Amino acid sequence: MKKIAIVLFDEAEVLDFAGPFEIFSVTGRRKIGKPFEVFTVAEKETIRARNNLIITPTYTFDSAPVTEIFLVPGGGGYYADGTPFGSRREMDNAVMINWVKNQHAKSELTLSVCTGALILAKAGLLNNLQATTHFMAIDTLKEISPTTNVLANQRYVENGKIISSAGVSAGIDMALYVVGKLQGAEVALEAARYMQYDYWK
Repeated sequence: MKKIAIVLFDEAEVLDFAGPFEIFSVTGRRKIGKPFEVFTVAEKETIRARNNLIITPTYTFDSAPVTEIFLVPGGGGYYADGTPFGSRREMDNAVMINWVKNQHAKSELTLSVCTGALILAKAGLLNNLQATTHFMAIDTLKEISPTTNVLANQRYVENGKIISSAGVSAGIDMALYVVGKLQGAEVALEAARYMQYDYWK
């Protein structure tokens, strides 16, 4: 059973992580496919996601097991005074960046949703690769990682080990793509059917 870690941080966009969490959690729980072990991990013990959703992560960075797959969501921006929040803050958080680098070195797949790509870029993981992110963060991603070929009109972009997705709901499509990549299209379609997610056909 492959382990999947969903990274959390304050002001993370809820659907960025909840959508893929649901896809990976329902995979293999019905007629076909193999289930994943899905859990959340964060730097601290309590997270306040967007719109004040309070979450207790399964593990902190210090206690999390090594996983085959991990996902970094997005969400965030800048307050009126210019103070960064969410992914814009985390991309300059040395603890986050070091954990992402270390996890990537051991993982089979590294995934990002929305502006989670900015965190991967700051970790140096998108150099000379293709990637995508939320349409409002395209220019920022290009500034952070000038050698990255940013594909603005793609729902998700695969580079083998690293798969990034565009904003918010695109993370669901990317997660289904990952399921299909690992277990076949039938398993991905079954997960989509269970969730009544009609976009994926």
